[in-house]
Amino acid sequence: MNRHTDCSRVERAMAFPLGLWDLSLWTAVMAMILLVTSELLSPHYGRTALMINRKRLRMVALIVALVFLATVVYRVYQIVAAP
Repeated sequence: MNRHTDCSRVERAMAFPLGLWDLSLWTAVMAMILLVTSELLSPHYGRTALMINRKRLRMVALIVALVFLATVVYRVYQIVAAP
């Protein structure tokens, strides 16, 4: 057997393409989780010494939501601009 063909088969089987649809779905789910978490969690979670910065969490959630909206706008542009 040729080692080159064996290696290329393994590389093709292990390839995991991440498309725009996957990115859009991931950012939508993460934005919802982060926004709900920032609203529902108290700054002092339980009795642990962990402090949750709600402003920072909300800012990250809004950034992820904006990334989601950017992917949606790009997909709509692709649909409209397609001949």
